[in-house]
Amino acid sequence: MADYSLLINGALVAGDATMDVVNPATEEVICAAPRASEAQLNQAVAAAKAAFPAWSKTSLDERKAVVNKIADAIEANANDLARLLTQEQGKPLADATAEVYGTAIFLRYFTSLDLPVKVIDDSEGRLVEAHRRPLGVVGAIVPWNFPMILMAFKLSPALVAGNTIVVKPAPTTPLTALKLGELICDLVPAGVVNFITDANDLGAPLTAHPDVRKVSFTGSTATGAKVMAGAAGLLKRITLELGGNDAGIVLDDVNPKEAAPKLFQSAFQNSGQVCIAMKRLYVHESIYDEMCDELASIAKETVIGDGLEQGTQLGPLQNKMQFDKVREMIAEAGQDGTIIAGGDTPDKPGFFIAPTIVRDVTDGARIVDEEQFGPVLPVIKFSDPHDAVARANASPYGLGGSIWSADLDKAYALAQEMESGTIWINKHAELDPSVPFGGARQSGLGTELGQEGLEEFTQLKMINIAR
Repeated sequence: MADYSLLINGALVAGDATMDVVNPATEEVICAAPRASEAQLNQAVAAAKAAFPAWSKTSLDERKAVVNKIADAIEANANDLARLLTQEQGKPLADATAEVYGTAIFLRYFTSLDLPVKVIDDSEGRLVEAHRRPLGVVGAIVPWNFPMILMAFKLSPALVAGNTIVVKPAPTTPLTALKLGELICDLVPAGVVNFITDANDLGAPLTAHPDVRKVSFTGSTATGAKVMAGAAGLLKRITLELGGNDAGIVLDDVNPKEAAPKLFQSAFQNSGQVCIAMKRLYVHESIYDEMCDELASIAKETVIGDGLEQGTQLGPLQNKMQFDKVREMIAEAGQDGTIIAGGDTPDKPGFFIAPTIVRDVTDGARIVDEEQFGPVLPVIKFSDPHDAVARANASPYGLGGSIWSADLDKAYALAQEMESGTIWINKHAELDPSVPFGGARQSGLGTELGQEGLEEFTQLKMINIAR
């Protein structure tokens, strides 16, 4: 396996320590990756701060050109990046390939946007303009479920807006980020983009660093609260995309046979390790039994295995900590409801869990109330759609949700009642770079994607002129 380096101030450097990266499909060590020290983190922030004045003064078109060069490098090395992503994250190679190309698409999207001066008032007595200015150094903390594309959510708007950045990938999936650093070290001015890695020990000093002006974090709600606390002392800008316990609500006019494959994909993509995956499914009592049977049939036919093997549909959980947590939740679910598919782990190495369907379970059970972040779907019966929405809203989370119905007017009315950042109708978990995305309640603060996502990386500056 290749050697990897940190990217600090335009140079590829060794970490002050190393850490093992494990393939979740085999539990074998892929390589010893570099691990940055706090001193190296400080060097990366200092480099980003030193690079900011010149970078922020470059034209918007120049900054866009650099981002497009990063996207070009990703596309030119897509096959190698996808294999590496599968090895460190576990997802099937086809899904990894889609993520790599999707990363380039999301990077390029922000280069299609502008930050024009907006005239608020142009009257006889005054001229008022709204300008968008870069903030400074951005700290980007990226999770392990989508190590590349979620980095693009932060990297591209930060650079297009004129900021410099320090990226910290998750400790269990650092390799694609480090490989990207190697690919772009000669494409980006020194210090503008920096990659450092850690063993879950540099998040706090990065967040609290006095020279970091904004932190963009994707991860758990518990860690997001720590990021918010760390940023509070300097009132720095934060964007938090946190946990969710997305509910899908299926009305009585839905055909179970037609809807079940879409519902299954919504819940089990990336083995359920998706922040906006459907994590609880409310189904009307008139179609409940048939829907449970259809979902169980799909689950039993799904092929789980090493993402590099032909035919694999679902890979392993990404790390042992998450694997152990989900297994514990499934064990409890067997007492609170009826497991009609899955519930077991194959007798082989790897953090594999068979896709699991749980019926005859209801609110109050851990498998319903908590985010599983794994290949498990509880199916809950309801009779009154408004009651189902009220139960969906009872969660402290509010990232996404969906309504499924042949009657779009009825579905739309129920969507108005749901309390989440995004409500889909007859689909779930769709993300488009042009559509703003953010959570309600404990699912986050701020917005990613769209024009609003770009503006999150800027300071609004008003110029008010007397005439």
